[in-house]
Amino acid sequence: MHSMPMPSKEQLTNKDGLNDDLLEGAAQIAMFLYGNGNCKHRRKIYHLAQTSRLPLFRLGTMLCARRSTLKDWIKDQEQSGWKRGA
Repeated sequence: MHSMPMPSKEQLTNKDGLNDDLLEGAAQIAMFLYGNGNCKHRRKIYHLAQTSRLPLFRLGTMLCARRSTLKDWIKDQEQSGWKRGA
């Protein structure tokens, strides 16, 4: 029986523009949010993944996010404002 070859990651993500939007790993997410992907900022991302509603997801064991989703989430956070004790 012949099976279809698995499409490459590039083939899967290019058709919907995901290549330009996907952040793979805590270092890339930290670089996007903080401008620095060093160990300290990667740890912050792991902490936020566990303790907040930061819109992250996992692909297998890798923590991922979409740039567009993070931008929208930040915009929502700005509009809702910081609430003391929340």
